Amino acid sequence: MKRGKKLDPSAKILAGVVLGAAAGAICGPRISWIEPIGTLFIRLLTLMILPLVFSSLFVGTASLGDVKRLGRIGAKTLLFYLVTTLIAILIGLGCVNVIKPGLSLKGEVKERLLSGTNATLPAEAVSTVKGHPLGETLLDIVPANPVKAFLEVNLLQVIFLAILFGVAVTFLAKEKGEPLLRFFESLNEAVGAVIGIVMNMAPYAVLALIATLVGRFGSAILLPVLTYILTVAIGLVLHTLVVLPLSVQLFGGIGFLNFLRQMKEVILLSFTTSSSSASLPLTMEAVENRLHVPAYVSSFVLPLGATINQNGTALYQAVAAVFIAQIYGLPLTLAGQATIVLMAALASIGTAGDPSA
Repeated sequence: MKRGKKLDPSAKILAGVVLGAAAGAICGPRISWIEPIGTLFIRLLTLMILPLVFSSLFVGTASLGDVKRLGRIGAKTLLFYLVTTLIAILIGLGCVNVIKPGLSLKGEVKERLLSGTNATLPAEAVSTVKGHPLGETLLDIVPANPVKAFLEVNLLQVIFLAILFGVAVTFLAKEKGEPLLRFFESLNEAVGAVIGIVMNMAPYAVLALIATLVGRFGSAILLPVLTYILTVAIGLVLHTLVVLPLSVQLFGGIGFLNFLRQMKEVILLSFTTSSSSASLPLTMEAVENRLHVPAYVSSFVLPLGATINQNGTALYQAVAAVFIAQIYGLPLTLAGQATIVLMAALASIGTAGDPSA
């Protein structure tokens, strides 16, 4: 008897999403007993984040060899990340100002959402909240204690350390820098092997995560803020279907549909985990092996992007800020919305890549 054709990993993950949603809807809160399966999966991936980010960035930076080459790649990368983040924020502001989801919350629905909150909070917040100066935000990237940076999983500081030591190795004589480079190359390979093992449980973990969420909250809890959710979704769709295809076509020389086919597993995993960090290992594997991006480029660009190029987070934060202002009836001038652009950009850079952070 011939064996049936095996499902590819992305089909298994998608099946996990569908089955998880169905199980959560049918069983309700009782389905929460399977949540530890999803939690274990996330923890195993999270366990690999620090060694993966540090080793891959160190190897990627040190392998460039030429500091000028690193500067060129770094400058282009940061410029691209900054531009796409600002575009995402502007798309979010456009959607929230046109749709005005906060104004759709009236009467009993509004009272229900605001129950248990301090009605004077917005006025107090406006008068007392102080933003961090840009200089202080930049200084925070440089850790005073490298051990603390690792213990607190401060990815921006870990990235800074990895790049700093990677650059330092390029100044060393080959016989002195080579052993350190080989060590981190081996560490990077070992981390990849562990991630490969962990990914075998992805379909079951995704099923557990989706089932638990649907079972615990249900769809009714989302109805009062459906307009808000749709506003964010419309902004994300516009960014995904306009900005990203143009970026892939112009800078990558690859058709967007082909890009989606090559990255489908990464997209599904990102959707179900809501984590740029959790999906980073699979992203690096797909980019290097399917899109054939050189390892020295992907090892530098992707870990950096997983932390500072969070376009969806920036868009969401801009929509959320205006949405809350609309609920409380706080007028936002053009200058106020310009402040939201700046703060959303900085906040998205500092947002952790943890699941649903």
